[in-house]
Amino acid sequence: MTSPLAVATTYFEALESGDFATVAAQFAEDVVWHQPGDNRFSGAHRGGDAVGAMIGGMMSVSEGTFSLKRDAPLMVNGELVAASVRWTAKRSGAEMDGTGVDLMRVVDGEVTEVWLFTADPAEEDAFWGRG
Repeated sequence: MTSPLAVATTYFEALESGDFATVAAQFAEDVVWHQPGDNRFSGAHRGGDAVGAMIGGMMSVSEGTFSLKRDAPLMVNGELVAASVRWTAKRSGAEMDGTGVDLMRVVDGEVTEVWLFTADPAEEDAFWGRG
């Protein structure tokens, strides 16, 4: 069985390098993703297709510039993995440079649920917009 730390490490390494096929392969079919804020991407996204569409939408809105990096070692508590992250994105007329925490539950070698926390929800809402 693949450990939660190994799954999360694979996920973040793939995300950081833009390998979205490997990112998607870490998700359970019925993954639930909780996106914070009050913007076009906020709320609960259920299923790999919905999560993939959300990530694709972020890449589209950010004109392909959205980037996320871990800025501290991953932290594990049983099936939960927490990551301190920093992300940046640019689009015509706007820039975002944010920090937060990503928390994921990994069960049986798959990411089953993800909760994102942002240090500046207003900045993120302003960048992503209402759609």
